[in-house]
Amino acid sequence: MNPMALSVPRDEAAQPRLSLDRITCKFGPYVAVDNLDLDIMPGEFVSLLGPSGCGKTTTLRMIAGFIKPTAGTIAMDGVPISSAAATLPPERRQMSMIFQSYAVWPNMTIGENVAFGLKLRRLDRETIGRKVREVLETVHLAHLEDRYPAELSGGQQQRVALARAIVIRPRVLLLDEPLSNLDANLREEMRYEIRRLHDAFNFTTVYVTHDQSEAMVTSDRIAVMNRGRIEQIDAPYILYTRPRTRFVAGFIGRTNLLDGTCDGTEVRFDGFSLPQGAFENAGRHLDGSVQLSIRPQSIALRRVPPAEDDTLAIRCDLVERAFLGESWDYVVTPAGSGLRLRVAAVPSEVFEVGDAVWLVLDPQQMMVVV
Repeated sequence: MNPMALSVPRDEAAQPRLSLDRITCKFGPYVAVDNLDLDIMPGEFVSLLGPSGCGKTTTLRMIAGFIKPTAGTIAMDGVPISSAAATLPPERRQMSMIFQSYAVWPNMTIGENVAFGLKLRRLDRETIGRKVREVLETVHLAHLEDRYPAELSGGQQQRVALARAIVIRPRVLLLDEPLSNLDANLREEMRYEIRRLHDAFNFTTVYVTHDQSEAMVTSDRIAVMNRGRIEQIDAPYILYTRPRTRFVAGFIGRTNLLDGTCDGTEVRFDGFSLPQGAFENAGRHLDGSVQLSIRPQSIALRRVPPAEDDTLAIRCDLVERAFLGESWDYVVTPAGSGLRLRVAAVPSEVFEVGDAVWLVLDPQQMMVVV
């Protein structure tokens, strides 16, 4: 997948595979999902990302048919499948769901696990055998067809669960935190495996996770959820570089949040100010009280003030540092300010705690958030 892709190519006339229209779900007085709208196109990979309790799993379970919405409707290919009045049973939705636990049957071989859904559909033995072999080849498990789950690693068992889900060629593939039980190295490997399988079969996929790295690697679009609502939905690159809200800016990666006030000529922050015209030249008209987000890697450090007249540079003291292998993590404080700003620098840019440095800002990298 191209990490710079901004969106999935769409025919504007195409009908969404899934359409969630003002979906609400309440458990007593608690509102788990609040008036949520979401369209997912055929073949698109959309992740629901957010902290625990944000409503992402409840949304997925409403799509699957395990939970009835309190209000609103869910349609697949234009046909309603869920509402407060009636809900199509999960087994009739032509969907497959993969859970946090692998949920593979320990008393069945890998081949038998994968064949289970095909047998329920009463396909003939030859067709079942062919489809099982094809999907096991795709997930690189053909050589383990006769083994039992206990003989496999966690990553291999998760591939069995994936194979069993995709062999029936569902119209929608649902994944609920599928990598949470794996160790860090296996999680990283399986992110790319899930994306590879999506590209191979072109399923419409809805993926629930609280891990932003998983969402960034796998998704065409990410819906960041908070308190039962979607705060922003965009392609990963847009979501990271152009967050619209304080919550999204803080949840997706690390950021510096700056509170400022515009007086017509300058934008004043705690201990320093920047010319307002620099932001307007970058296509941002600021007025009144504003909050700006700037990523640590979008800030540069210099030992001497830059020579360019149009560069926004601030005199700072370096107060903390940590070497992370691939980068330095610096904390700087502008002179006369109580702010603590994080800056990411390449390993070759070595500064010492106590150094006087110049912080160089790019207005085009400073996003207004609400």
